[in-house]
Amino acid sequence: MVDSTHPAPDTVGFLYPGYSAEDEYPRLEGMLGGDSGDIRLPLVHTDIGEDAHRVDALLEMGSAARLAAGVAELAERGARAVVWACTSASFVFGWEGAKEQARELSETAGMPASSTSFAFAHAVQALGADRVAIAATYPDDVADYFRAFLKAAGAEVVSMRGSGIITAAEVGTWGREEVLELGRAGDHPEAQAVLLPDTALHTAAWIPDLEAELGKPVLTANQVTVWEGLRLLGRDPVHDRLGTLFARSGG
Repeated sequence: MVDSTHPAPDTVGFLYPGYSAEDEYPRLEGMLGGDSGDIRLPLVHTDIGEDAHRVDALLEMGSAARLAAGVAELAERGARAVVWACTSASFVFGWEGAKEQARELSETAGMPASSTSFAFAHAVQALGADRVAIAATYPDDVADYFRAFLKAAGAEVVSMRGSGIITAAEVGTWGREEVLELGRAGDHPEAQAVLLPDTALHTAAWIPDLEAELGKPVLTANQVTVWEGLRLLGRDPVHDRLGTLFARSGG
């Protein structure tokens, strides 16, 4: 018999490539679930293959077989939705290819599915931001795929800055000052929001600092990935330390 006084937590599972900033997810779970523990964010690592922000490596990293390998464990841990927690290895497939990637993942998992690329697209729409700036860790040729993806989502990219970082492992070592500098360098006066699209980048602790520094909403990869997963479950959590996206209800 189910104890109605202790309902099952809303559980979103994440497929995360390799090991760089996976500690963002327990941090975000603690912030959003609090003492009640009504939000759970279990994570399974996928086989990254070659750690390279290079198109061929990213296409392999985001292949259906690599994603499918982690689905059963997430289901065992109670997930009712799943998100592929990788931006580059979803947008590199293009808008239609990323839709097919998410559709196949949903079919394999037997639950709603999405990816970080769609999380960014939906978060931009939720903020009502027509013009955005991209502050990317990637090389420019990879970041161009993200620009095209956002254009397909209806957003105008008014500026884009790549950082030329090849490996997620290097990105994972960046701290607060590097993240703030990335945001500053990628901002543009016409941008209504600044996007930092790399789930290998630690940002969860510094989103208020980023928004205070830039004076506008900032969307970061692990932040929007968790928001997207909860959106799939119909949850709309509000938190005052996770930026404008989480500060408004009805997103």
